[in-house]
Amino acid sequence: MRVLIEVVHIAIGLVAAALISAAAAWSYPRATGDIWLVGYACMIAVVIMGIGPVRKAFAADKARLAGTEPRADG
Repeated sequence: MRVLIEVVHIAIGLVAAALISAAAAWSYPRATGDIWLVGYACMIAVVIMGIGPVRKAFAADKARLAGTEPRADG
């Protein structure tokens, strides 16, 4: 479940970067190429920054399914 949440966060970040880039390119057509270049760089950064949390979430889900997750009551 945690992996799904992290992947959804990455997807939302990609959609947000695409919408912001599209709005910026629409508002200033002379720099459309440069705006999309920066937008793509931001999308790559979103994916790269999401790799760590996805790996941690995968490990946590795997531990939970194996029953080795620490209990909250001590």
